[in-house]
Amino acid sequence: MFGLGAPELIIILVIVLIIFGPNKLPEIGRAIGSGIRELKDATQEVEDSVNLDDDK
Repeated sequence: MFGLGAPELIIILVIVLIIFGPNKLPEIGRAIGSGIRELKDATQEVEDSVNLDDDK
């Protein structure tokens, strides 16, 4: 229902490119990637601790 298709992603990318410029895009991409990686790691840690508690 709220999925993003190719046209929406292209529009968002163009808007971000206009706002931040081409020089900032790699930096923004790295920051977003780093944030997603940290979120995955934290989620995995919580999942592992819940699984350990279930084993007791």
